[in-house]
Amino acid sequence: MDAFAVAVVAIAVLAHAATVTGAASAPATPPAPTTTKAPVIYIFGDSMSDVGNNNYLLLSIAKCNYPWYGIDYKSGWPTGRFTNGRTIGDIMAAKFGVPPPPPFLSLYMTDDEVLSGVNFASGGAGLLNETGIYFIQYLSFDNQISSFEQIKDAMVAKIGKKAAEETINGAIFQIGLGSNDYVNNFLRPFMADGILYTHDEFISLLMDTIDRQFTRLYNLGARHIWFSGLAPLGCIPSQRVLSDSGKDCLEEVNEYAIEFNAAATELMEGLNAKLPGARMVLADTYSIVMELIDYPYKYGFKTSHTSCCHVDTTVGGLCLPTAQLCDDRKDFVFWDAYHTSDAANQIIADRLFEDMVGSGTVVPGNGTTAPRVADVPPKPARAVPRVVTKPKPKPKHAVPRVVTAPKPTHAVPRVVAGSMPTHADPRVVTAPKPTDAIPRVVTAPKPAQAAAPHKP
Repeated sequence: MDAFAVAVVAIAVLAHAATVTGAASAPATPPAPTTTKAPVIYIFGDSMSDVGNNNYLLLSIAKCNYPWYGIDYKSGWPTGRFTNGRTIGDIMAAKFGVPPPPPFLSLYMTDDEVLSGVNFASGGAGLLNETGIYFIQYLSFDNQISSFEQIKDAMVAKIGKKAAEETINGAIFQIGLGSNDYVNNFLRPFMADGILYTHDEFISLLMDTIDRQFTRLYNLGARHIWFSGLAPLGCIPSQRVLSDSGKDCLEEVNEYAIEFNAAATELMEGLNAKLPGARMVLADTYSIVMELIDYPYKYGFKTSHTSCCHVDTTVGGLCLPTAQLCDDRKDFVFWDAYHTSDAANQIIADRLFEDMVGSGTVVPGNGTTAPRVADVPPKPARAVPRVVTKPKPKPKHAVPRVVTAPKPTHAVPRVVAGSMPTHADPRVVTAPKPTDAIPRVVTAPKPAQAAAPHKP
């Protein structure tokens, strides 16, 4: 090989070595931050969670589409939420970095929104189909589950069965029901359940119903179910006014709530053991709300025994346009005779989220990742969140609240329709019939002073 050829080879070798060395010494490109997709959230419930579904039910009398509801919401106008601002579900959704799921009845099944979470809650609804029957139109829990079936079918049509199943398996199912089964059913002397059943029997009826309903959701793909336990119902303003003093909590009703929560906890633990992949947990709403009631100043409130609208004794217990609002709505735990205020909902949602993180049910975000549900089984919830002193024995219905309820007939169709939705054209949907289609309503003797039924 001549000198020129040797030089060319030498230069080539040196150039290759320099390239290799440079590649090795060059700083590596930093990896892109890891992100996780925010979970899809489905909300089932009553007036504590309703974000406008009842506005589309023409015959429903369980509505709040008038001032002063929504006065502290971002729009300042009524939205169908039974509070002055946000629901607990709205705030929990924000913690996961997603907007509040829209009301089911505002959607067409061809809308893209069917892929990203839906709110099925309906004011007046209960676990039992006969609960709230005198509100004429509402979506019971069975109706809400049937509505979810429609959403799942729409998802399958859009993205296929496999993708739809994966989305639903990873979704959060927030369920808040049971209050109306007491306040607007068992504790009402004109409803058959309060006459036919002892409380132990009524608890068994509710647990059998939840067992069937949660199993139905599981078979539709639900895995992560968060069930909000009952709050201290005996301390809400509408119940306090029925005490002897008109101001004290009804401890017997609080005990009912505690017994319900304990039974629901045991039931869900059994479902978790029986159903592969089920992650069902009871959220301890009782302890949180009781703490707000017992120690309001600790959380920045001044009043926890009466409502901001001063409607505790008003027929219906809702904040009508003629109501006199409190000076500062942030001072009150309760907005009306039944529902907590926006400020209280913020505290409740914060505590629920903390409890979920503490129990390992939720993995918190770190700035680059969104919070997500954990894949490990949740720790067992406390069966009895708070012990109350058993009151002296007294009749179940110390204060008669007998009302002749309007008797619905099968001639009235359950047609779902209403005012203009927020982001869709008006539509008419026939709601599914409840499983127990025959309401069990009895007419009790009319007392000297009868009160009209409370709205949710």
